[in-house]
Amino acid sequence: MMSPLVSASRYRPWVLRGRSFHWGTRTYLMGILNVTPDSFSDGGQFNTVDAALAQGHRLVEAGMDILDVGGQSTRPQAVEISEAEELERVIPVIAALRAQLPIPISVDTTRSAVARAAIAAGADLVNDVSGGIDDPQMLATVAKLQVPIILMHRRGKPQTMQQLTHYDNLIPEIIDFLKQQIDTATQARIDRHLIAIDPGLGFAKTGSQNLELLRQLPQLHSLGCPILVGPSRKSFLGHILNQPDPQQRVWGTAAACCAAIDGGADILRIHDGAAMHDVCQIADAIWR
Repeated sequence: MMSPLVSASRYRPWVLRGRSFHWGTRTYLMGILNVTPDSFSDGGQFNTVDAALAQGHRLVEAGMDILDVGGQSTRPQAVEISEAEELERVIPVIAALRAQLPIPISVDTTRSAVARAAIAAGADLVNDVSGGIDDPQMLATVAKLQVPIILMHRRGKPQTMQQLTHYDNLIPEIIDFLKQQIDTATQARIDRHLIAIDPGLGFAKTGSQNLELLRQLPQLHSLGCPILVGPSRKSFLGHILNQPDPQQRVWGTAAACCAAIDGGADILRIHDGAAMHDVCQIADAIWR
């Protein structure tokens, strides 16, 4: 099998806000900025413009490469908010961040209208946890905007996904879904080199399935796209550690991040900026 480093080096780099993302040379960090009252680990902490802006500055100072702004919680059992409310939450924050920070910004949304408004407000890419499924207009919208998109594997919705964890063959089924969505995106005229994939740790997967996914991550390089992994503070780490408080799962997150880097992940989506920056520097020195 081709090593993750060799295969990743073949991907064309992204250039966002004058920054080049050369896949395979190091791990890039996406700092999570949830502007929600109900996200699983930091809900309500950053759901005002001032609080979100302050957190954005902290994440940039900690060495993040991308800020990921989301207004709709995707935790299990999360209630879906209206499009108007999602716009009201994320657009002022993105505009404020863009006015003060040069860092690339991602909008975490499954709605094409939110993606379009976010890019107009200063965001640079779209992170769609439905893999382009929820909104039939998302892929065509991203194609017109000519920005990168991250396509994640998920089954169902937050209210149902944890009842949809049966797989006959976990890794091939995830790969098949992602391949189908990559093909659909390219048919919608999204440039293939602007597509990244996310296997969706914690989304319609049991704890043991999440661990198997981390073990088998190198198989996803067969899809020919950069890989994002989001292990941060996830419940499967809490079950292993017997730690119900998500904010106390920093060490567990660090171990999962190391496993992802060993498997050739290109981007890690994380909450704990400074700690994971140090983790990635050491892991990159070992594996890259």
